[in-house]
Amino acid sequence: GQLVDSGGDSVQAGGSLRLSCVGSGYPYTKYCMGWFRQAPGKEREEVATIDRDGTTTYLDSVKGRFTITKDNMKNTLYLQMNSLKSEDTAMYYCSADYPSTYCALGNWNFWGQGTQVTVSS
Repeated sequence: GQLVDSGGDSVQAGGSLRLSCVGSGYPYTKYCMGWFRQAPGKEREEVATIDRDGTTTYLDSVKGRFTITKDNMKNTLYLQMNSLKSEDTAMYYCSADYPSTYCALGNWNFWGQGTQVTVSS
């Protein structure tokens, strides 16, 4: 199985981006998936998750600005990012906790290659 991230770009503060993560080999979006990010010199942090039933969780700093969704027919995960801030600058990775139904345990065993988001103020 494979996950391929895309959609990262350089934008100005206040702008929007939509990240995509296309899965192949396994029906990833029918199970737990998430988005993570890592900025230089910082630890990786969990940005958003979505489980089999569509229940979502968000990092406090992105609540109200980011939305995680999925399309099971396309086996694709999305992250809509609005009102971007300079502190959102990071490499973003999608991940799957396959084949877990819910994301509570967080056994992230598949990862995308990452897509860079740079927000300038």
